Amino acid sequence: MKLTIYNAILHKTNYGASFCRHHQTASHLSKLDKAYVPHKLDTYAGKERYFKAKTNRSEPFTMILPPPNITGTLHLGHALTATIQDTIIRWKQMQGTETVWVPGVDHAGIATQTVVEKLLWKTTGQTRHDLGREEFLKKIHEWKNENTRAITEQLKRLELSLNWDREIFTLDEERSKAVNEAFVRLFDKGLIYRANALVNWSCTLKSAISDIEVEDLSITGPTELNVPGYERPVEFGYLDRFAYLVDGTDEEIIVSTTRLETMLGDVAVAVHPNDERYSKFIGKFLRHPFRNDRIPVIADSFVDRDFGTGAVKITPAHDFADFDVARRHSLRHLSIIDESGRTTDGCGPFSGLPRFEARLKVAEELTRLGRFRGRRRHAMVVPVCSRSKDVVEYLIRPQWFLRCDAMAAEAVRCVKEGRLVLVPEGLRKDWFDWLEHVRDWCVSRQLWWGHRIPVYRCTNTRNGETAWIAAQDEASASDKASMKLNCARENVELQQDEDVLDTWFSSALHPFSAFGWPAETEDLSKFYPLSLMETGRDIMFFWAARMVMLGVALTGRLPFGRLLLHGIVCDAHGRKMSKSLGNVVAPEEIIDGITSDEMKSKLELNYNKGFISKEEFDRSLRGQRKMFPKGVPECGIDALRFTLLSHDIKKRFVNFDVSECHVNKLFCNKIWQSTRFALSWYDELRDRLVPVGYEDSSSTDRWILSKLSGMIDRVSLGLENCDFCAAAKALKQFLYYEFCDVYLETSKRGLRNSEGDIKTASVNLWTILTCLDTSLRCLAPFMPVVSRHLHSRLPSYDRQRNTGFPERLNWSDDKLEEQMDELMDVVVAVRRLKNVFNVNVHSGAEVCLATTFDFLLANSRLIEDLTGFRRIDVVEGSNVQLSGDFLTDRSRNTSVYVKITKDFKKTLTLDLEKVLVKKAKVEKELDRFRKMMGHENYSIKTDEARKLLDSKRMAALEEQLSRLEYFRIVAER
Repeated sequence: MKLTIYNAILHKTNYGASFCRHHQTASHLSKLDKAYVPHKLDTYAGKERYFKAKTNRSEPFTMILPPPNITGTLHLGHALTATIQDTIIRWKQMQGTETVWVPGVDHAGIATQTVVEKLLWKTTGQTRHDLGREEFLKKIHEWKNENTRAITEQLKRLELSLNWDREIFTLDEERSKAVNEAFVRLFDKGLIYRANALVNWSCTLKSAISDIEVEDLSITGPTELNVPGYERPVEFGYLDRFAYLVDGTDEEIIVSTTRLETMLGDVAVAVHPNDERYSKFIGKFLRHPFRNDRIPVIADSFVDRDFGTGAVKITPAHDFADFDVARRHSLRHLSIIDESGRTTDGCGPFSGLPRFEARLKVAEELTRLGRFRGRRRHAMVVPVCSRSKDVVEYLIRPQWFLRCDAMAAEAVRCVKEGRLVLVPEGLRKDWFDWLEHVRDWCVSRQLWWGHRIPVYRCTNTRNGETAWIAAQDEASASDKASMKLNCARENVELQQDEDVLDTWFSSALHPFSAFGWPAETEDLSKFYPLSLMETGRDIMFFWAARMVMLGVALTGRLPFGRLLLHGIVCDAHGRKMSKSLGNVVAPEEIIDGITSDEMKSKLELNYNKGFISKEEFDRSLRGQRKMFPKGVPECGIDALRFTLLSHDIKKRFVNFDVSECHVNKLFCNKIWQSTRFALSWYDELRDRLVPVGYEDSSSTDRWILSKLSGMIDRVSLGLENCDFCAAAKALKQFLYYEFCDVYLETSKRGLRNSEGDIKTASVNLWTILTCLDTSLRCLAPFMPVVSRHLHSRLPSYDRQRNTGFPERLNWSDDKLEEQMDELMDVVVAVRRLKNVFNVNVHSGAEVCLATTFDFLLANSRLIEDLTGFRRIDVVEGSNVQLSGDFLTDRSRNTSVYVKITKDFKKTLTLDLEKVLVKKAKVEKELDRFRKMMGHENYSIKTDEARKLLDSKRMAALEEQLSRLEYFRIVAER
């Protein structure tokens, strides 16, 4: 039996049987709308997965979705994470791998409590203290349930293949047991301890906060900031200088500081040991102007001799660097700012003042004493609490800490030894730098919402002896305490610590707590460690590194062997998404489209719910009007996903342009129309199709099948290497440009001539269907909705349609591809003449090609099919003599001649004046770009995203100029 083209691919993919049997009687075209309309398709979330293969691999593939915070709706960063993971999961399913992908949401301790407190105050005028802990937590649970439903719906709108039956909440009962067990084990190993140490402190929240909740606000000079609790803005961006007198002399040492109020807690002045200016003062004492006290001059090499005066005031209780200096030199700590941000009682006349008011008073008093030496503008970084927008203070407070040195060293070894692979590899240096200098982790938070720390202050009521005991519950704590305090259980008095654990502590347990740890469950043994961890690089240390540290410490195994970290989503101009810029757009707004009025209404709702302040609302509204004056057009799920994956997600920043989504929606429509084209011809020809084989195919059929083979290889390699942009590019290149723009155009002649040559039409049709079947399955992990909709409507040839990922094909033909590339260069040359001079068959133009290219001589009809000219003369040779006026171009071994009429020549001459005006404008604009990009400050001050946009614009101008110049030359001939 003759092997058909369809069977050639079917032999590889088990797609079906002979192409000329089992035809369906219903019209395929009638099942497909005339155009791609996203909202008519995007309704499949939760239905049975269409693209999949029979499970044939023993090793399951497991991932967890980084749990989004319950404090708000999903943004494009979440969409990128979810899309990357879903693409990988779908690809694995199509390969026949069992997959588990765990969804969930995070309780987000500080963020959630802050939002609900704001909402409570806004709606009732009450504080959490008015309600009490129990009632306030009930309010948060009610709010959490409402928000969780909204987040879940958003995730489902993204068409994700999550295992929803495994959905978890980081504060549910099972996760609470895991958190308590983890804390107890670490405590009993001596890895968790209590100490008075320096922490990031939010005076508004009255809680310690993690590094990730501190935003570094860079300012270049005097800047006014609104600080909670202050009626007027507070000015930052100054460096104040004042003098300390050397005890017993009139000599002085001048120091400088950006936080003048902290001088109330100075305990020393440090200079570099090799700084000759101050060597005579080392070991001497300085008189503090406001305390009956002396402070020493110490030598420490941490001092930068070239900064300021080269002498540094040391305030250990309010600065991390100074805290380390104090430890090295056995200096005392003087806390002069309390938890509410006011100066303490020991500050004399400055006691009880808000810290920034104290700053002004200190400056006034130093001036009165003749010690103030002026101020100057100064670039600085202001630490701001991301939740409360308060300026962060550094305070010494009793907190619970987790020792990280040994765990961090193991995390470093895992990467160095190749047991943990980081993608991209360039992040290894950042990984090592952070972990090799890691501080002990402050895991306690002064909140009500979160995992209450399972540690009890136990007192022996008979002798007053106390001890801290970590335990799952009070009963266990009593048992442990009676042994430690050597007393009966009834003599033990318990008081659980009021604090809760840092949210990141429970999140760090996620890879194994999701599968039932600490119980030895079947799921844990089967699905842990994870096959891959994928998340944003902005939380590499706060989450990913901590998952590794705690995973190894608590389970003895790495939680995952591969860590993929994607970049931060920015807008088209490379700016981070922020409310103040108004450039934030939600995934569903791109999927469904949204008007500018609707965007404003959503913003108002967030304000009314207490998510944003009035100031943030106003700023965001201004930004929205500028960025999205007409709102956002409907683009659909597939276009959003494909746009996100079309960028190099391994770069530090992923610049997202909403307009690209619209372009990719048009790409979806292109695929849609090509499928309609195939189905229309199938409906017309199916009763007359004849068996054909690969040997019956033309050069163009073999060319597109060779391109199809290469596309599968590139997409497979891109997915394997998490190089999604390369895979997306290969798909678009094949489907849009090679299949739709070239092959379908060349196939129309054979399909139209089916009455006289049904054999050629059969080959053309089945080549088209083969390409559609295979490419839609390659596209499915990226664009699941449109791929499913179209693939399910292709003609079916057996009972078991193949919906697995395509295997590698052996249809590559490099020589044929090279020949077609050269032929396409000729097509481009003809099209260029058409486009520049607007010539066509109706203008009376004639085309002649002089070529020494044998392949073109044998396939000259392809030039006609692809350029729109009804007849093109092809002569063998390198040149041809033509009479009259003609336009010329050249491509490799072929000269292109387009003969024009005298009337058309006159038209060219008449258009010349317009062309010259346009040419002058383009030259002026191009000259402006060259000067701007050539300026010395451009390379220093301009970000990479802006440089890329400028380069693209400049290239477009240069191309436009070359076309105008070519027009001028021809018109003046």
